[in-house]
Amino acid sequence: MEIEKLRNLSDGEIQQQERQSAEQIFRLRFQTKLGQTEGVKKLRELKTDIARLKTIAREREMGLHGARPKTEATLPVKAQKVAKKTKKEAR
Repeated sequence: MEIEKLRNLSDGEIQQQERQSAEQIFRLRFQTKLGQTEGVKKLRELKTDIARLKTIAREREMGLHGARPKTEATLPVKAQKVAKKTKKEAR
């Protein structure tokens, strides 16, 4: 799946998608052991999808993706001074 499509999913949908992918991996592994399919490529894709889903879920948990940059009022005093200096230099 594409990363942008995954980012647009809700938390519940991400968990559901992760469970479905894990179930598909189980089935593909079982089939490959029985010699019924050659799903190595599909297996790799599912593993990367699960990794992406877990990464997006963790980003949301930590509040990393889509976080707004801090304004001057919320910055520490030292950072405010640096921000003011760079504004003056830009003028």
